[in-house]
Amino acid sequence: MSKKEEVIDQPIDIELSEEVAEGTYSNLAIITHSQAEFIIDFVRILPGIPKGKVKSRIIMTPQHAKRLLYALGDNMQKFETNFGDVDIENNNGNPGFPINFGGMTGQA
Repeated sequence: MSKKEEVIDQPIDIELSEEVAEGTYSNLAIITHSQAEFIIDFVRILPGIPKGKVKSRIIMTPQHAKRLLYALGDNMQKFETNFGDVDIENNNGNPGFPINFGGMTGQA
């Protein structure tokens, strides 16, 4: 067995703190890139609040970004197999993000 194969077969030890395990809600991701890295800003936008806030920034190499792309695609396919298609089309039949949230406003 080559050294490369030995490294691949080793288990990865990952620690997840309680704080990180709680997660952070995001309803928008902004992705930018340079020649050397991809930057993904996870943003939370809420109705009635005029400014969204970046809650987390992840910086990764293009190789890891592509692995993330494949992993998300694989997981979405498994999710839709179990729970049905996820529809992202707006009222015009185009995929998009409803920044204005729309809908009814609450009254007291």
